[in-house]
Amino acid sequence: MEPKIFTIEQDYEIPQLGVHRRISALLPHDYDETDKTYPVLYLQDGQNLFNPNAPYGDWAIDKSLTQLAHDGLKDLIIIAIDHGHEERVYEYSPYYNPLFGDGKGDAYLAFINDTLIPYVNKKFRVKPGYENTGIGGSSMGGLISLYAGLKFPEIYGKMMVFSPSLWISPMIYHHAGQFDTNERSALYLYAGGMESNVHLPNVKRLDGVLQPKYIDAQHGRYKCSIYEKGQHGEYYWAFEFPKAIKWLYFTEE
Repeated sequence: MEPKIFTIEQDYEIPQLGVHRRISALLPHDYDETDKTYPVLYLQDGQNLFNPNAPYGDWAIDKSLTQLAHDGLKDLIIIAIDHGHEERVYEYSPYYNPLFGDGKGDAYLAFINDTLIPYVNKKFRVKPGYENTGIGGSSMGGLISLYAGLKFPEIYGKMMVFSPSLWISPMIYHHAGQFDTNERSALYLYAGGMESNVHLPNVKRLDGVLQPKYIDAQHGRYKCSIYEKGQHGEYYWAFEFPKAIKWLYFTEE
């Protein structure tokens, strides 16, 4: 029941950034045996998602998806987008930062929204609608995924935000405060209690902004998960990943 891992292209052109990047798809193991359509999740940092030889470890999402399939939870397509190495912090930042200058996050999201999503929708049997489209990542990848969901709620109805690098700019709290939840949107926020001195307080501050938005709107789903022993790394994100997938895509609670 292992997912089918398919390299869409080793050097997929990102015209909005003038670069090329590997894009991969993880398909349900029986994808070719059915005519079903599937919800989709776009994940950042593709190099760290299913490569056991990655320098800092990996999320092992292929193993998690295999176990989920054994449990009957197999109907999901994941699109993995490789990061830009030394350009990663710039491409995943939507804001100006004194250390890094202007971020390229808006251009990066223009690539996903205007180039990649239409391609994926043509190539694979993807369910339409924001309620079937998710985006996620960790650290800087978590920041750009959060920003994407806040800015484009009509595109991304599911957000998987692990250990977001909220230190890049306080503007993210302002955007979170202006966010209007959609009826079938869902946001899964995670942080570890041992990531840094400022990390957990930042995530708790974000939680304090987002949670009332969902409660007051009385629609959409929101969850903030804190693992007090969690550190900032792939091992802990791998542990959280199947929990987030179950909650985002396979439950309505």
